[in-house]
Amino acid sequence: MSAKTVEKMIEWLEDNLTACPTLPQMASFVGYSEYYCSAKFHEYTGVTFKEYVAKRKLDAAAQSLKSTDDRIIDIALDCGFSSSEAFSRAFSKKYGCSPKKYRSSKS
Repeated sequence: MSAKTVEKMIEWLEDNLTACPTLPQMASFVGYSEYYCSAKFHEYTGVTFKEYVAKRKLDAAAQSLKSTDDRIIDIALDCGFSSSEAFSRAFSKKYGCSPKKYRSSKS
């Protein structure tokens, strides 16, 4: 698998981030097995597929918190989290504060 194919995977992930992309969907898109895609994705990016998706969802949520006045629960659901509690736990773990506190610290 070439670096260009991994770039296609990342581009596909970015285009489908709000639709909760899965490894089987991505593997089907590029035409390789799930195992091979997973291994090569990790080799090229340094993170697993699951870690990458989680990080990008949290990045998108952080951006929305800073740039919109949407309700936090709406942002959480738009970013693919099952509940505001799951979102708050993941967000706090990554950013060291709650989504509400993060939003109020807008600069």
